[in-house]
Amino acid sequence: MASSATTAAPARPQRRASFVQRFFSGDSLSYALTFLAAAVLIAITALLVYELWSRSALSREKFGFHFLVTSTWNPVTENFGALPFIFGTVVTSALALLIAVPFGVGAAIFLAELAPPKLSDGMTFLIELLAAVPSVIFGLIGIFVLVPALLVVVPPIKDALGDHAPFFFSGPFYGVSILAAGVVLSIMIAPFIISVSREVLLAVPKDLREAALALGATRWETTWQVVVPHARRGIMGSIFLALARSLGETMAVTMVVGNNPHIVTSLLASGYSIAAVIANEFAEASGMQSSALIELGLVLFVLTIALNGAARLLILATGAKGASR
Repeated sequence: MASSATTAAPARPQRRASFVQRFFSGDSLSYALTFLAAAVLIAITALLVYELWSRSALSREKFGFHFLVTSTWNPVTENFGALPFIFGTVVTSALALLIAVPFGVGAAIFLAELAPPKLSDGMTFLIELLAAVPSVIFGLIGIFVLVPALLVVVPPIKDALGDHAPFFFSGPFYGVSILAAGVVLSIMIAPFIISVSREVLLAVPKDLREAALALGATRWETTWQVVVPHARRGIMGSIFLALARSLGETMAVTMVVGNNPHIVTSLLASGYSIAAVIANEFAEASGMQSSALIELGLVLFVLTIALNGAARLLILATGAKGASR
């Protein structure tokens, strides 16, 4: 009995040592580390939502759902509504996409399919540098370059249209406006669309191109009818990545949008966005105004999540439709 006990005793430390060795050298450690990284991201998101929700309690309890559909923003009487800022955020982002998507996708197609390799690599490097420029620089460019240029271009167009001008191109124009904010945002998000779309187009297998060319298609027909449809999911992903950037942009929009807390129908009028009003007023806000601004941040967070979720569903639906064919 004593001899069996003495032989069994060293087995436990050996098994313990082998378990530790397997944990640090096998899949268990990588699983634990990657799980921890994912859990940290989820915890940060949950903490962010909790903080926004708890610190906006005063505003939520007083205004309720009417906060989202009310146009009044008066710190003196402590009456606050988010509708003008939601409207300004959506309109400026939509205008930016309307301008940036054709130019961005077109430039990506040229760089990936038509341009010589050296020219494509050089221009891509410059475009990626442009994406790293701080937003305040774009705001300064908007003030000193874009706004004066719009003051030269827009009035002759308005005079030429006369009474036939659409409602969104009416009224006086003083430079800082929703139009200026949309143009600045389009310049900021175009590099994201170009860079990501180019990489997606380059990832399309060469066999598809060679097969189309062998069947007699021209280079442009191959690009437009074969390569671009194959890469459409990635291109749509780049567009919605740019949309997420434009929704949360602060400094550049604040400097050129005009900061007018009212709903306006003309692109030539001044407007406001959620990020801009938070940046302008939060430092001096207190009490109900501070709570209302935090609730605006919560609205922006939900709006961004909703749009990106819709984009993800759209991409999945498009991919499923393409696969069914």
